[in-house]
Amino acid sequence: MSSTNAHSIDMLSGPVFPKILLFSLPLAATGILQLLFNAADVIVVGKFAGSTSLAAVGATSSLINLLIGAFMGVSIGVNILIARCIGCRQEENVCRAVHCAFALGLVLGAMVLALGLALCTPLLRLMATPEDVLPLSSLYLRIYFLGVPAALLYNFGAAVLRAFGDTRRPLVFLAISGSVNVVLNLFFVIVCHLGVAGVAIATVVSQYISLVLVVRCLMRADDCSHLRLRSIRLYRNEAVQMIQIGLPAGLQSVIFNISNVMIQSSVNSFGAEVMAANTAAANLEQFIYTADNAVFHASITFTSQNFGANRLDRVPRILGACAATVLLIGVPLGVALRLFAAPLLGLYIAKTDPSYTAVLQYGMVRIMYIGSLQFLCGLMELGSGMVRGLGRAWLPMFVSAAGACVLRIVWILSVFRVWHTLPALYLSYPVSWVVTLLAHLGCYYFIFRGMLHRARAYQTVKKE
Repeated sequence: MSSTNAHSIDMLSGPVFPKILLFSLPLAATGILQLLFNAADVIVVGKFAGSTSLAAVGATSSLINLLIGAFMGVSIGVNILIARCIGCRQEENVCRAVHCAFALGLVLGAMVLALGLALCTPLLRLMATPEDVLPLSSLYLRIYFLGVPAALLYNFGAAVLRAFGDTRRPLVFLAISGSVNVVLNLFFVIVCHLGVAGVAIATVVSQYISLVLVVRCLMRADDCSHLRLRSIRLYRNEAVQMIQIGLPAGLQSVIFNISNVMIQSSVNSFGAEVMAANTAAANLEQFIYTADNAVFHASITFTSQNFGANRLDRVPRILGACAATVLLIGVPLGVALRLFAAPLLGLYIAKTDPSYTAVLQYGMVRIMYIGSLQFLCGLMELGSGMVRGLGRAWLPMFVSAAGACVLRIVWILSVFRVWHTLPALYLSYPVSWVVTLLAHLGCYYFIFRGMLHRARAYQTVKKE
């Protein structure tokens, strides 16, 4: 497919590993930058509003991911469908998919907003959120969900850019919106004394800024990714395909977060100090997860384009390059997190806070068992991405449901019930990552081998 977009990457020819890096590193930097801004939210709350406010914000993360995960997953459907059309050189279908993506995003955004406002407080109660934390957590969520429609639409727009291999401009957009977020955090919390409400308001404003920037970018594009606002509409075929491809990925996110909500409930049983420590440590771990998750998106996009172009010979090279990239990113970051755990955790709470020492101690426990092993999660996600790129949308969801959700629930009801300690609880993560990774790789092997066999049989018949 011809393109005048200087930001795109040719994924169908040439060496794979340098292009995986060219795709993944800006996307990883984008995710890390986003987390830096999110960390600024948490740090500002912890430093200037206290450990209770820190716990209140942390108690919402699993619930936010649960409520929006299924809908955010549809952006993967946008990415895969457009990448496949690019590989097949179907420019008209790419154009239709771009406009359908924004229409679908508007519908899903309104649905998530309604669900979030209606269910946030009841679900927080179901998670056994302590009464001293519940009002602040509920307030944060009610404001936060006002920005979810913008966040969904931005992710759909970024998915369009990723399908073309453009991961650099979203980095610029995020740098702009995130900088505004940090400034507003400081203003609303320190100057206006709004606490968690101020952090939520700043987040909502930054989400709408990101949306404006990505829409402006696509409206100025001079290839088939060009967006015309008057042409935004739901095309039934494209919308159904996006949902069929992306919904399993979204449901997989929901499945992970159901288990995470259960684990958060178990963490809540240890009290506010452990909740605050868990919040700070999990925030730090997200830097590694997000960096490795960029490779997950690379595996999906590269595999989808080559699958669409019938270049199966490049797929094993994509898997090898992606695995090397995950290890190149995840292992050093995990070691660094383990070595500098104490000072990094100290950023999240004031030294004068009575809970300071306890938060550091409990946070280091989580980093030891989860944070330093995040590269295993990156490899697990890579296996899922390869299977999705080969056109199997539902299989990775079922594998993840068994390997992550079911296994973790069984762990909580058995191992954790017998050994009611934080290490016993946190070990459920690396165990489930390894089991699910092996299952995904087994699925990839049998699917890819079957595709090669059919392709060779077709070539034999064609020659005859």
